Amino acid sequence: MLVKVQHRRALGARPRTACYITAMVILLYWFLLRDQRYRTVRFSEIVDLTEPPQPQPQAGDHNGDHGQSPDITESTAHVIPDNPRENAELAQQPLSDHEAGAIYGNTLETLVEKQGPKAPENEDALASIDEDVPFNYHRAYTFSPYPDYNSTAWKSTHAEYVPCIGPTGAEVEDISVFRGRPKDFPEPGFGSYDLLRIDGDVCFERETRLGQYGVATVTDEDGREINWDTVNWGILQHMCRERNKARFESDGPPNEFIAAYDNLSEERLKEEETAAPTTQRLKRALSRRWSGWWDSYTEGDSTTPGPAENMTTVKKEPRTALLLRSYTGKKYTENDKLVIRSLVTELSLRTGGEYQVFLLIHVKEDADIWGDDEEYRRIIEAEVPQEFWDMTFLWSENAVRRAYPKLDWWASLVHDGQYLSVQMFMQEHREFDYVWNWELDSRVIGNHYDVLTKLADFSRKQPRKGLWERNERFYIPGFYGDYDTHFRKYVEGISGADTVWGAPNLPIINPIGPKPPVATPEEDNYEWGAGEEADLITLSPIFNPINSDWAMRDHIWGYRSDDFPVENLPLRTTIITQSRISRRLIDTMHAENLRGNQVASEMATQTVALVHGLKAVYAPMPVFFDRPWNGTQLARWFNGGPRGTSGGHGSAMGWGREGRFQGATWYYRANPPQRIYNNWLGYEDTGIGGPQWEEEHGRPCLPAMILHPVKDVEPTEPGHSTESKLPY
Repeated sequence: MLVKVQHRRALGARPRTACYITAMVILLYWFLLRDQRYRTVRFSEIVDLTEPPQPQPQAGDHNGDHGQSPDITESTAHVIPDNPRENAELAQQPLSDHEAGAIYGNTLETLVEKQGPKAPENEDALASIDEDVPFNYHRAYTFSPYPDYNSTAWKSTHAEYVPCIGPTGAEVEDISVFRGRPKDFPEPGFGSYDLLRIDGDVCFERETRLGQYGVATVTDEDGREINWDTVNWGILQHMCRERNKARFESDGPPNEFIAAYDNLSEERLKEEETAAPTTQRLKRALSRRWSGWWDSYTEGDSTTPGPAENMTTVKKEPRTALLLRSYTGKKYTENDKLVIRSLVTELSLRTGGEYQVFLLIHVKEDADIWGDDEEYRRIIEAEVPQEFWDMTFLWSENAVRRAYPKLDWWASLVHDGQYLSVQMFMQEHREFDYVWNWELDSRVIGNHYDVLTKLADFSRKQPRKGLWERNERFYIPGFYGDYDTHFRKYVEGISGADTVWGAPNLPIINPIGPKPPVATPEEDNYEWGAGEEADLITLSPIFNPINSDWAMRDHIWGYRSDDFPVENLPLRTTIITQSRISRRLIDTMHAENLRGNQVASEMATQTVALVHGLKAVYAPMPVFFDRPWNGTQLARWFNGGPRGTSGGHGSAMGWGREGRFQGATWYYRANPPQRIYNNWLGYEDTGIGGPQWEEEHGRPCLPAMILHPVKDVEPTEPGHSTESKLPY
């Protein structure tokens, strides 16, 4: 009887279940395939790819000189036809070629030093160490890519630099490197060392790179092993900043765009602040979190800050905050901890406070983190390793909604509102000129200061002429040739008159960026913008998501009026939100969000920079592939949009086409980052690495690069493999 009743219930539930399933399928189909922003594409924008672009001479060295630029013909202005089967084959391509997998298994035993001189600043960064490294016959070199602090040249324009104390009680030390590069390591598929002036001819090994942060045993001045739980990285950073306070502004200007953008009077602003719990109220609450924790520690630091009053030529140095994104419930591995220690040491302590590193924690539970100081502290102590307690900043989606009451509820969720917490932080911490939004699952093989400084230097040098068009394309040296000559010429030729020159004329936007000095780009000799700090630096192209099939292209709130439909809003996107943003851009985003305007996180900084005429730069860092694709193939599959861009129809970031990135060292669905990092740490992964493998082949070493994603790093078991297949 019971069986029959259950059988009838099951049969009776089937029609309803089928209806639910059908409805869910329809909703999913509508969500993935809908696109209110499709437009008619001109025939001139779509050319049948019967002949691929002609290949260019491939790089035989690291100097970035790859011959002539590609011919600007109809065949280069291609759009890749959608072929799901071909996309899947690309993602799952067997690595049978003898050059495939060349990024794996490279060790100190295979180092070959590049012939010819290094860039002067890279040679100056190396100093030979007298003693040999016990695990290798190669001589190690200290690596110090920092300015020549307190030199005559330095003191002519800077206040005195005061060295800072690290966790051992002594001044922080530099890491070590080895000259050369594994002989079989390939050239970058995207990006260039020489273009960014990063030394691609030094190799980083795990113990000499991360030893002082916990890979090796660390002792204090008395020879006692460091107990990391007793280290307070927040206080160390604060004391370092105090030692060097003559070099930096103690505070920054208020956000001028809140009132100016909407022409609100002070009386109206006061009315709005009274009517709703705005950011200013949150700012006062946040001030309570920080002011009390550090005051008592500052009294114990007897170091006198360097003089600043005696020099009229001294300029205050800009400061940068680096926000490491994390969340409640995160389990911090030992590798997570030593990476955070390295960020603090290399960016903050070694520079005397030029940078300051924070943990930005998303509080997922319903907790009163703004009204209750004890609850705020309780969450930090429960969720964060003790050594990082006093460098932690909490935020929640409820707090975001209080700060931005006009935003749509969906727009306030972290998926689409990732930068809202960054904006809240920067409204409180006005002393920072720039902020890095940093993913905790990224890893820098190299010195953090060296890499970030070189990215900023490159971006500062870029002229605005043709910049948005260069930003739209992966820079592929093996196809385009030299960046500043052949690539620039190619992009401008294929773009024609369709180019960004200042802020677009939009009735809903009052641009805050500078106006072009001349009417047309043809009148400019690459002068406008050269030497101007970038408001936005990204690590991947800034592409047009319209018609790209990228999943979040329609996530837009506000940005419309009776006379301006949202479909007319120009958009730009970068996949992976790790980027540096200026205070000016952050303040503008803050003002837009107070008005209720918002786009998806991956579009937020790029789109606001575009419509406001601010300077945005894709800095082409080196990205490697474990597939032996040449420049022509990379251009075909990654710059496959209209006029050879990375966006639009055929974009590799579109739904069903992201498998092309599966063999890359930088993309959120890539396999090599985890595998190559595991091997580098000495863990076996996919048949390479581990103690026995290293006894035969030597210690792994790698040139400078940024990897993503690298998650939950732990020692692996024999036979472990991170290889996986993406769903289609």
